[in-house]
Amino acid sequence: MEYPQLKLESQLCFPLYALSRLVTREYQPHFDVLGITYPQYLVLLVLWEEKDGMTVVDIADRLLLGTNTITPLLKRMEKERLIRRHRSKRDERKVVVSLTPQGRELREQAAAIPLALGEKLMQGPLKPDELATLQRHLRALVDFLA
Repeated sequence: MEYPQLKLESQLCFPLYALSRLVTREYQPHFDVLGITYPQYLVLLVLWEEKDGMTVVDIADRLLLGTNTITPLLKRMEKERLIRRHRSKRDERKVVVSLTPQGRELREQAAAIPLALGEKLMQGPLKPDELATLQRHLRALVDFLA
């Protein structure tokens, strides 16, 4: 018996996985210049966007990650002096993450990264409005499944 639903081209997950890896590959030269990784970039985006001084749990929730996944990442970022972790004065059970001056300074350099990816994608098969629609659809799926 054949199972067409088990063919690679039948899977929604594969093009999403492949696209994620390929987009990350496009970002990598920019991350290399900044001396950060993609997961570190995501944490920095959250801290730059939301507010400095977020709890580990809030960052993990925003990135759809578990605290057991994000804690080692934050420890590495602290060693690299991008962030500082400290216990909340209001609730010592909570760990608060704050940007260091070095972490704040990276924001200016990182501002060019999404623009560079956008320029690259504009050379591809999708028009700007199609890319915007794709982003909305992906966000809707993420929101639905989260």
